Amino acid sequence: MIANTGIEVIISSFLGVFIAQFIKFAYYYVVNRKLNFKMFTITGGMPSSHSSFSVALTTSVGFVSGFSSVEFAIALGFAGVVMYDAAGLRRAAGKTAALLNKMVNDYYSEKESKANQEKLMEVLGHTPFEVLMGAILGITIACFLHYVVLCGTCVPVVY
Repeated sequence: MIANTGIEVIISSFLGVFIAQFIKFAYYYVVNRKLNFKMFTITGGMPSSHSSFSVALTTSVGFVSGFSSVEFAIALGFAGVVMYDAAGLRRAAGKTAALLNKMVNDYYSEKESKANQEKLMEVLGHTPFEVLMGAILGITIACFLHYVVLCGTCVPVVY
């Protein structure tokens, strides 16, 4: 049985990552009419797969262990750090990379060819809205998995 076990938590959290990355892949295809399988591995973009993973994990831990448990408190702290990092530090690193790429591009445009120029990855972090949408996606996935798929009901079960 998967319901109300650690397996539910694992499935919920990894579904959060996969569905968020699939949304990015599908959006890229709709906009560009090209398949880009790298979209499954990139960081940044809408929705935040980091937020989706950590919030789905936290929500599932709440369902399995209780929302007043120590395990839920630990998972909630983990989710907070992950989301803060995604919208703060990694976003700042992406902005720095964009500025450095522009500076290098300007330097080499005056000097020589850009043949050996390597660009830094600019899309590293998320806007607060992307983090929020990832969190909402994570809650939705955990609730759907717990109440509809595993418990077979759309009504929360009171223990």
